[in-house]
Amino acid sequence: MGVELAFFWGSAGLLFYTYMGYPLLVWSWSRFRSQHVATATGPDPSVTLIVVAYNEADRIQQRLENFLDLDYHWDLLEIIVASDGSTDATVAEARAFRSPFVQVLEFQRRRGKSAVLNEVIPRARAEIVVLADVRQRFETGVLHALVGNFADPRVGAVSGELMLLSGGTGSEVGKGVDFYWRYEKFIRRCESLVDSSVGATGAIYALRKALYKPIPQAAILDDVLIPMNIVRQGYRVLFESRACAYDWTTTTAQAEFIRKLRTIAGNFQMFLLAPWLLSPFSNRLWLQTVSHKLLRLLSPLGLVIAFGANLTLAHTPGYLFLLALQMAFYGAAGLGYLTRGAARRPPFLNIPYAFCLLNWATVMAFVYFVNGRQQVTWKSAVC
Repeated sequence: MGVELAFFWGSAGLLFYTYMGYPLLVWSWSRFRSQHVATATGPDPSVTLIVVAYNEADRIQQRLENFLDLDYHWDLLEIIVASDGSTDATVAEARAFRSPFVQVLEFQRRRGKSAVLNEVIPRARAEIVVLADVRQRFETGVLHALVGNFADPRVGAVSGELMLLSGGTGSEVGKGVDFYWRYEKFIRRCESLVDSSVGATGAIYALRKALYKPIPQAAILDDVLIPMNIVRQGYRVLFESRACAYDWTTTTAQAEFIRKLRTIAGNFQMFLLAPWLLSPFSNRLWLQTVSHKLLRLLSPLGLVIAFGANLTLAHTPGYLFLLALQMAFYGAAGLGYLTRGAARRPPFLNIPYAFCLLNWATVMAFVYFVNGRQQVTWKSAVC
């Protein structure tokens, strides 16, 4: 029975640390060691805003209109639209916008966002580069909120905050994912106060152009590798909650599953492409990286071990109750799956369903990663 106890409490302890212990640790750490950031003084820096697009003909002009609504000095702003081998009218629609502030770069062959960034960022004229996606929308004061942090010479990159909207019609899985995303942003905010967040929000982040290091063309998670390369050079990566981008929550579990499958497969790939991230001698954010990124990849294994060990201990006083709790949680997730298309269902099903969906996505992402099925190129998930 000693082995079963060790497996149960070892896996349960690891899961507790991953989802509750580490957030509490980094929150406590941030309360006692919050690093000051120098406030902006002097003239604003020049900014190049880059968006990489693939087959976004229907949305690219609306996105450019959003960029032109930003409150910034136009003599300091450059906007680059880089088409990654689009086969629709994305390039034509972007060029038809006819703004002197917009430059359109067309790449005939589709290679993925990382390869495009490796070519486009060195071409930027500005000292600060802001990366964005087509799908989201920025608040008007985003650029001032982001670049103000670069007055501190220790700051190398700044992530904005992605706000998820439902418009009153969000799906139940969308509500569960919204809770998970708020939990994730809480961790990033605390990490930023301590030192640096592990990665940035791909929809909105800025960096010093001089610190950019090309990343592998096969890389899926540019928003982690680029900021972590900047951390490796001795700079900080901040989380700026005043710089907001807006997106809609997913309306189907399938759309959310596709998104998470790609992201999580990118996390597996990231540790293969950048093994230095797992070295405490090369990565000063080693504890944060392992706790925030690596342990979540191990969560499905921990869940299976905890459940299996609990089954063998069910005859022991107290462990039958723990098994009942696990079965109730998974039962709620299963009921959430069965009622995923229902007009109404109990809200307490949302979190178990979203949690299990994300962990199943982790399992499938590992399979995709091992089989080499997850490609660096992407397509928009249907929401």
